[in-house]
Order: sequence, then C-alpha cells, then structure tokens
Amino acid sequence: MDIFSIFTLCGGLAFFLYGINLMSASLEKVAGGKLEQLLKKMTSNPVKGFALGTVITAIVQSSSAVTVMLIGLVNSGIMNLEQTVTVIIGANIGTTITAWLLSLTAIQETAGIFLKLLKPETFSPIFAFIGVIMLMIAKNNRRKSVGAVLIGFAILMFGMETMSGAMSPLADMPSFRNTMVAFTNPILAVLVGIIITMVIQSSSASIGILQAITLVAGVSWEVAIPIILGQNLGTCISAILASIGVNTNARRVAGIHVIFNLIGIAVCLPIFMIANSIIDIPLMKSNINPFGIALFHTAYNVFMAIILLPFVKIIKNLAVKFIPDKSDKEHQSVLLDERVLLVPTFAISECHKQTINMADMVEYNFVNATKMLKSFHKKKAEEIYNNEIKIDTYEDKLDSFLIKLSGKDLTEEDSNKISQLLLATGDYERIGDHATSILKIAERMNESERKLSPEAVDELKVIVHAVSEIFMVTFEAYKTDNVQLAQEIDPLEAVIKKIIRRVKNRHIQRLKDGLCTAELSFMYSDLLNDLRRIAAHCGNIATSVIQLHDKSIDKHEYNHRNKDEDIEFINKYENYKSRYFVPKNKPEEIERV
Repeated sequence: MDIFSIFTLCGGLAFFLYGINLMSASLEKVAGGKLEQLLKKMTSNPVKGFALGTVITAIVQSSSAVTVMLIGLVNSGIMNLEQTVTVIIGANIGTTITAWLLSLTAIQETAGIFLKLLKPETFSPIFAFIGVIMLMIAKNNRRKSVGAVLIGFAILMFGMETMSGAMSPLADMPSFRNTMVAFTNPILAVLVGIIITMVIQSSSASIGILQAITLVAGVSWEVAIPIILGQNLGTCISAILASIGVNTNARRVAGIHVIFNLIGIAVCLPIFMIANSIIDIPLMKSNINPFGIALFHTAYNVFMAIILLPFVKIIKNLAVKFIPDKSDKEHQSVLLDERVLLVPTFAISECHKQTINMADMVEYNFVNATKMLKSFHKKKAEEIYNNEIKIDTYEDKLDSFLIKLSGKDLTEEDSNKISQLLLATGDYERIGDHATSILKIAERMNESERKLSPEAVDELKVIVHAVSEIFMVTFEAYKTDNVQLAQEIDPLEAVIKKIIRRVKNRHIQRLKDGLCTAELSFMYSDLLNDLRRIAAHCGNIATSVIQLHDKSIDKHEYNHRNKDEDIEFINKYENYKSRYFVPKNKPEEIERV
C-alpha cells in the first residue's frame, strides 16, 4: 500500500463522512414537522420511548446526535431524566440502519441480475443524477431536501467504494495479516473499536470503515465482534463532550449512554470470550462480510434492549449514583440549550413554546396591572415587576438563540417561522413594557390619592375590556397558529383606535370644563397611549401569523389596504363596534375607521 493509496483512502473517507452528514441532515429536513411531532410525543412509557428513540435515530442516523439532543432537552428542563433512558436504548438500534445500507456493497458481481440491481455501484449513480436534477429544478424545499438525500447516499456509497479500492493492497500485506492476528485478543480489539470511534465520533462511520476493510481483506468474526462492541462504547464520546458545562441531570443523560454500552460489553464480551475458548466454533475463524457486521450490530443492540428495557429505573439510579448532586444551582434548567440546535425544526418548536410561556407572563402582567387601576396591592405589584424582569430575560435569550438558529441550514418555511418568532418576542416584550407602565400609573394614582371621574372610569372600562379581548384572541391565534382568529384582530384594533380617539376628545373637553386636573390628565393620556400601543402590537403579531400562511402578503400593504371595500372586515368591524361603544361627546364628531 503506497502513499497514493493512502491519499485515495483519505479522500474516500472524506466522501464517506460527508455523505453520512449530508444524508442525515437532509433526512431531518424531509421529516420536518413530523420529527417535531414525534419529539412532542415524548413519554415516560418505556415502550413508546423505545420506539421513539429507534425512529428518530433512524431518521437522523446518529445515536450520538440524538443523545446530545437529549442532553440539551434535559438541561432546558423540557424532559426528565427517566424519559431519556428508553429513548437512548432505542437510539442504539436505530443507528444500525446505516450498516445495513452499507452492507449492500457486499453483493457479488456474479450474483443474479435482480441482486445486482441492489448493488450500490449500480443504482447510486442514478440516485446522484436524480438528486442533482431535483436540486436544480424543484421549487418545493422538501423535494430539494429529497434530492440532497439521494446525493448524500450516492456520495456515501462512492466514498465506501473508494475506501475499499484504496485498501485492496492490504490483502497481500503480511504486516496487515499480522495485525489482524494480534486483534484476536478481544480486549485489544475492543480498545481499537473504542479509539477509532472516539476519533471519528460516529459508530455508523467507524462500522462503515470496518465493512470496507472486510470487502478487501480477511477479517474474522472473532476479531470483528469485539471491535463492534468497542465501537458501540466509543460513540459515547460525543455525549460526554456535550455534557461539559450542563446541569447534573443533563450530565446523567451522557452517563446513561455510557452505562448502557458498558453493560453491553460487560455482559457480551465475557460470554464471547468463554464460548470462543471452550467451544471450537468454525464460524469464528471464518471471514466476516459487511452483511455479517450489519447483522451482528443489529442483533447485539436488540439483545441488549430486550435485557435492559425492564430495568429502566435501575439504569437511571445508576446514573444518579455515579453522578451525584453537587449544588442546588445545578438543578436550574436553562431557557434554551444550544444542543437543541442539532435539530432545527425541533429547536424552532421549543422557541415557540418558550414564546408562549413569555406571553403567559405578559398576560398575567396586563390583567393584573389593569386591575391595579381600581384597587392597588403592593404585593401584587412586586410580582408584576419580577415578571417583567423575567420577560426581558426571555426576549434576550430567545433573540440570541433564534439568531444562532437562523445561521443553520434551514428550509424556507423554517426561516419564515424564525422571522415570525423574532417579531413576536419583540411585540410581546413591548406589551409587557406597556403593562408595567400601566402599573406605574396606578401606583402614582394610589400615592397621590387621586381618582378618575366617573365618566373617565366608564370609558376606561370599555377600552380595557376591548384591549383584553384583542390580547386574548391574539394570544390564542399565535399559540394555535389560527389564521381565522388572527383575521379578527384588524377590525377590533380599528374599533379600539376609534374609541380611544373619541375618549381623548371627551377628556380634552372635561379638562377645558375644569372637571379634571392637569396632573391626572397626563396620567390618563399616558394610560390611553399604553392601551393603544398594546392593541397595535397585537395587530403586528396577528399579521405575522397571517403572513406565515400567505407569504405574498406585505405587512405595510395589508395594514394600509382599502378597508372600505373589504366586506368581511366591515362586518367584523360593525360587530365589535356594537359591543364596545362610547357615546360621542358632540353630534358633529366625525366617524372614521
């Protein structure tokens, strides 16, 4: 094996690893919302968790990626520790699908025509051709992702063939044969499997390399089996690295991954060593092929899953015992863990959840701040101020996370969702600011012991009720992604604008008539402005919900369209106008929408 073969081997390995990454990333895009829905169904039920881990890993084709993602979810407080155990057990089975795909390279040239059609070098060029055509002409993002999957698979198989070709001289090298003899020591073979996988950080890739070697050189079953056991343990390195700097429970997720694979070696390696030394099994001395590797890899993980699934709580308790608590602070979950960025569709879903949590706090502040105008309570005011600090923190964390997320390789739909989330967090934070402003006005009125006139109180009740409804409808439309509810906001906002304009005119007249003091007048005017701005921010959020479903809508054009010709808008406007009514101060006041 000369220097040029080594160069070719490196190139083949590069294509192989890139193909795996491209295919898994593209498969995740194709799955899109489906993967997100699967993750939302995460449950403590062992069977469902096990099935979920298997399916998700089969999609992303990396048990390490799934475990790292689980660390992020636990660190964020989205999942509890026990839920992750069965998912990790399932992930170890799901990751074996790659070995089965790669085993197709073992189909012999002398095989029948139908089997030959399954040989990757037969169909992968066609996959590459179809994939490139789809990338070039497809307008749908999902179809483009399907094209990328086909290209990734073709590159993966090309890399496999290139590695096999580069390593073909190994079959005639005495030094290689001597090395293989040395690996008949199971302990040494396990260590080799661990080290190779730790370097590559992918058991699928390291098993693929082993399969490529078996295509051109003799590797016996007694050498391959311990290496595969070691490869399963070596893949834990990604989870271990990801657990640095997270809370105790998140570190325990990595511990569970290590414990599962350590138990696998502790159970299977002694059985293998004893059986191989006592019983003369001819199969152990014969050469293994890629099909054999895929078969053992799957059988081993299924066997361990059957053994360990009944002992989920024991595995969790072992992780708790080996990784004890250090401080109460470590139990605090982060708002959003960056490890969730591994799966952008899920990261977007979690951002949406956190925005809803933020909106819940905003709703609490708004409802209670308006109540303070009638009856001020110092303790409740402190809760609102504390909530406002949390709301600001949510906006900062979400914005920072979403900006990082926008730098990922995203579909157009995901990019639009991120834009909507960025706008929504800003609008909710501003509504929170206006709620705090209302509280401060209530506080000033309480300290000065000044009361609004009965007329002003009646007007304010109408406006507060209308603004409360627009906020609740907006929140529900945003939370459920309901376009029909979002379309209710524009006419209600127009009614609120008209009411506030009319109330301001009535207030100015009372000021002229000496029925209101200048100080109270400023407070009342600020109060009306805060309520008006809350309604406007609700309008922004509703428009973003509508835009997400119809990308052709321009926000400026939508807000400034000719509403006199929009029958649906007029009907809704008249309905809200009849519900929220403040009489005119003078007959000659002009009615405007």
